[in-house]
Amino acid sequence: MKAIAQIMGSGLAFGLAAISGLAQAQPTQAPAKGWELGAVLDVASNSRPLALGQRQQGLALGHSDLVARGPLGTHFSAQAGLAAHSHGSSYEVELEEAWLQSRSLPAGWQARAGRFASQIGALNEQHPHADDFVERPLLYRSLLGGHWFDDGLRLNWTAPTSFYLGLGAEVFRGRQLVQESGSSPAVGAATLRLKLGDDWGRAHSWQWGVSYLNNRREALEEGHGDEHGEAHEEGHDDHAGHAHGAKLSGRHVWMTDLAWKWAPDGNNRQQQLRLLAEYAQVSGINRHASSGDQHRALALSAVWRFSQQWELGLRGDWLRASMPHGDHFHAAEVAEQSLMLAWKPSHAQTLRLQLSTQNRVQDVEGASPRSVLLQYVLSFGAHGAHSF
Repeated sequence: MKAIAQIMGSGLAFGLAAISGLAQAQPTQAPAKGWELGAVLDVASNSRPLALGQRQQGLALGHSDLVARGPLGTHFSAQAGLAAHSHGSSYEVELEEAWLQSRSLPAGWQARAGRFASQIGALNEQHPHADDFVERPLLYRSLLGGHWFDDGLRLNWTAPTSFYLGLGAEVFRGRQLVQESGSSPAVGAATLRLKLGDDWGRAHSWQWGVSYLNNRREALEEGHGDEHGEAHEEGHDDHAGHAHGAKLSGRHVWMTDLAWKWAPDGNNRQQQLRLLAEYAQVSGINRHASSGDQHRALALSAVWRFSQQWELGLRGDWLRASMPHGDHFHAAEVAEQSLMLAWKPSHAQTLRLQLSTQNRVQDVEGASPRSVLLQYVLSFGAHGAHSF
């Protein structure tokens, strides 16, 4: 815990220095009180790591962060965030967010530039400690490195309709998605997103989305690392990050998600049922892949808040992949089931117990027949965005 305190203390000093610098850069008329500082501590104990998982065995620091956000004059806002987590017997700290966003573009437009998490899928944009389960679904862990953030630009548009309709486009360097690549295009990845949503009376709400990711950074093939020394070194530098890149990648990634919420009389503090379904399909794995060589992933979850402080959740994941071996592919498959019970004595605290099992395993290393995870999350001040 001493090491954790040192990490968060260093991050706090960095964050306060950043806030001070930004405040000096603001016009004198900008309200200084608009800046907020937040921190989240995520600690978990894991009996056994899951295949493709991001929680190591034993007691370890999860996705803990320090965030500063606020206005920069009248037309812009900014956010900066440091993330810390355990990596083996040591700890890693990295700049996870550093972006500038417009506040006053007309007709529902909004632009963002810097380092930020992509908005594809239902969960990627939110920080992992805000999830309903200790580990993210197989879909995110295998195809997006768990929590894909990168350096790039974003442009969103919200339609002036009675229901929610949003369109978005992003371009990224892509180095956090595929870290060891044989090429380094200026724009390594680009996304498109469509979101629709509405309320049905006081008790029901829903949201549906579809996302497309075009990835131009092809992962290095086995045995070719020495032939691309520059690309390998580039990937090595990025490997210190929390995301560690996608374990499975391809040129084209399609994702769709559907979420539905029910709360009696709209009072979600006392009772709420949340259902979420996500599906992803990846093609163009490498230059040897045919149309039948694809990765597919499915995640289904249900979370029931049966009282103000207690939640019960169930999730089923499935992944089927085509693992590249030179110029041919091997079929790989794994299924995962998770049962979760969470106690939330306050808005700032969560104690979560999760039991996960993995089966139907084919050509996947490190599968766990049973894993017990206990997580504690404590937050202070401002914190990141949550999913719908």
